[in-house]
Amino acid sequence: MEEARQRGHVAQQAHPARSLVYGPVPSRRLGASLGVDVVPLKVCSYDCIYCQLGPTRTLTTERSQFFPVGTILAEVERRLRLWPPPDVITLAGSGEPTLYAGIGALIEGIKKITSTRVALLTNGALFHRADVRAEAAHADIVLPSLDAGDEAMFSLVNRSAPGLTLGTVVDGLSTFRREYGGEIWLEVMVVAGINDTPRQILPITRLASRIAPDRVQLNTPVRPTFDERAVPVPTARLADLAGLFSPTAEVVVERTELSDGGAERRAPEALEVLELLRRRPCTLEDIATGLSLHANAVVKTLADLVHRGEVHRILRDGKVFWRTIAEPSCPTGKGGR
Repeated sequence: MEEARQRGHVAQQAHPARSLVYGPVPSRRLGASLGVDVVPLKVCSYDCIYCQLGPTRTLTTERSQFFPVGTILAEVERRLRLWPPPDVITLAGSGEPTLYAGIGALIEGIKKITSTRVALLTNGALFHRADVRAEAAHADIVLPSLDAGDEAMFSLVNRSAPGLTLGTVVDGLSTFRREYGGEIWLEVMVVAGINDTPRQILPITRLASRIAPDRVQLNTPVRPTFDERAVPVPTARLADLAGLFSPTAEVVVERTELSDGGAERRAPEALEVLELLRRRPCTLEDIATGLSLHANAVVKTLADLVHRGEVHRILRDGKVFWRTIAEPSCPTGKGGR
């Protein structure tokens, strides 16, 4: 009954009055990333404590074709015509993209209209499924996450849907590595006071060796999150922990300058700024560089959005981020903790 109730909630969200394509956003890992949303807001198989979008509303492992593939492809094609090509097109957005049952066809469709690389940003939870592995294999880069070295830490940090275990996740990613010839970039999100000691990281290094990614990248939640336990780790600490991996992991650093293909800066549209902030908190510089906008004009647009009660500012480690006003959590979701 609970699963049926969740399916009903997903169906209600499946036709949102907002764009499915957003950005480009300035990504610390990928550069100028054109984001593609393939699931409704916070439909996910995890409820991670560090998620910048807030608690998971529908915690599930059930896949569905939430939006028509053609609808998404039309939005991608329109966005690519309007602005210079991004560094990468990333399937990510408001939830776990592998829950979208049309993801393989979508990636194939994107590749027919552009030579830009396609990245799949995923928590990696469903790679024990052969259908997910086969569809994900169409991407040029797959970026799964691994934030825990044992089941207890997995339960604390990722808070997965029922039936998922860390062992299942690692086995699935290991199998995908054997089948997939593209690049795998494994992200480890390190949270201060949670999983930031050598004793906690060493088990992750052993599991990462089983997965055998092309890169291991240590990250930390520098953007505002809804769970106050998600505190960032200093860069020096990340560098020390990176040395525990073999080969040494990369420390992800903040990117503030993105190429815009020489395009002239332009005035912003309030909707495109709002669409970007719905997916992730951003600084003024993030918005201006990612969308190729005039910074002064962005300031005016943000002021208008604040006046309309749609965005607000948050201070995190001395930096000002802008974020949309949180919508109330749906009472039928399992992840509202």
